[in-house]
Amino acid sequence: MNREAASLADVQAFWDANPLFVGESAFEPGSKAFFQEHLDLYRKDVFAGRIDNWFFPPRKNAKILDVGCGIGLWLVELGLRGYRDLSAIDLSPRSVALARQRCALYGLTANIAVGNAEQLDFPDNTFDHVNCYGVVHHTPSPETAVREIFRVLKPGGTASIAVYYKNFVLRNWGMFSLLLRPFSIGLRGRGREGMSQSSDAQELIRLYDGKDNPIGIGYTRQEAWALAAPFQIQDEYLHFFPARALRLAPSGPLHKAADRLLPFMIGLSLKKP
Repeated sequence: MNREAASLADVQAFWDANPLFVGESAFEPGSKAFFQEHLDLYRKDVFAGRIDNWFFPPRKNAKILDVGCGIGLWLVELGLRGYRDLSAIDLSPRSVALARQRCALYGLTANIAVGNAEQLDFPDNTFDHVNCYGVVHHTPSPETAVREIFRVLKPGGTASIAVYYKNFVLRNWGMFSLLLRPFSIGLRGRGREGMSQSSDAQELIRLYDGKDNPIGIGYTRQEAWALAAPFQIQDEYLHFFPARALRLAPSGPLHKAADRLLPFMIGLSLKKP
């Protein structure tokens, strides 16, 4: 399915059938072992050892919204750091149920509801900070979702938004796909085992989250900055090298170097004027 043909209903159906990390973990979805393995993987693989501080607002009493909370990783990370005024939405009811279960297992409280990033069910100027990691690149109208984040933030409020980044390899994927095809790069679950066989970069980005994923969009630096146009851009962060997708995964200093030199995510630290 191409992006133009995909609807919010298609996106919801896919993520309801395939909540984040389900099918990749050997543990029962919803168990503490499942959630702990997910966190350990994010710290080790997604962030090459540690979660960046830029995701977290400076004030512990900030009123925070997590847009596209998935199975609740950021809610728990925020809660364990002492943030208490937490709300979250996700399009997938099954993901919302898992996020609630995750918070309960860690003794944390958050207002979590099914919701649409393109039409947030909150008044204008409600939140001090919005976190939206790896979400708007899965919705039919990312621009609408970003405008909604802008709308619900208070003046002077901040946002952390991250999307897939078309790094040097992806910008030249036609050549690299031929070089890497014999290695059959892939991930467990959701039909991702042979995702590197695609010769189209945008198709590879879509396949990263599953063969039936309706939408997955990659951005150049210029495109990501344009997406965030309503905001003042405070800083930019490039990271994420999914080492686990490789047969010979780099570790330690090599993984950190790959994360720095060939990042697959671009994050923007933003402020509402």
